Amino acid sequence: MQKYRHIIGIGIQNNLTYRVNFLARTLFGFIPLLATLSLWRTVYAGKGELAGYTLGQMISYYLMVAIVDMFTAVSEDDWQIAADIKDGNISQFLLKPINYLGFRLCLFSAGRVIYTSVALVPVLVFIVCQHQNFVLPANFLTLAYFALSLALAALIQFFMSFTMALLAFWVTEVSTFIFILYAFEYIASGHVFPLDILPAGVHQVLALTPFPYMLSFPIGIYLGKITGPALAQGFLVQGLWVLLAFGVAQLMWRRGIKKYSAVGG
Repeated sequence: MQKYRHIIGIGIQNNLTYRVNFLARTLFGFIPLLATLSLWRTVYAGKGELAGYTLGQMISYYLMVAIVDMFTAVSEDDWQIAADIKDGNISQFLLKPINYLGFRLCLFSAGRVIYTSVALVPVLVFIVCQHQNFVLPANFLTLAYFALSLALAALIQFFMSFTMALLAFWVTEVSTFIFILYAFEYIASGHVFPLDILPAGVHQVLALTPFPYMLSFPIGIYLGKITGPALAQGFLVQGLWVLLAFGVAQLMWRRGIKKYSAVGG
């Protein structure tokens, strides 16, 4: 464990170099957020509730999207993994007692720590400015459940991105696959709108994919829309997706290494 703690420390030091970039990304991210909130204020004009959401809940939903992304989103990890494979940098991990997946997970965690630390201040300032419409969690237990679902969502994000990047063992350019995954994730996870405002049939189909558990599920917990048996079932499914994504990542790595070793001689 000591070596992985050391990797996290190195990752934090490396990411501190880009703290200004993180801050700029957060500040510019407020521009589309402001446009989205203005749109929903117009939609809610003269209306108390739409699709089970009050104006405060809808605004809180999009603010929570920014917060969940801050803690869970994969930034450059998938591109770096693909580059390690194409450039042959993974050879060193075949000779050292370091698991490459664990190595990348430590770097991902370090990146999230620094990004969150830098981005948290402007996000909190934005929330304070919107405090009249920001919904707080019902109680501490709800906040704890939200934190747990956030951690599981981050693992799903990471393992899926790791798996997609491993396609570099078989293809020379993985950018198309990464962009396709991102497009599906952006729509089907709830970035564009809350998934529970969709028709029941569409919502049920999306619930069979891992995408809602990356964003919609944690926010639903925070807003108090997922409780009781639905909460327990959601955690079970989210945990299963973590295990499945981890298993697929391990399988892809083992098969990719065999191909890599054969090519590399």
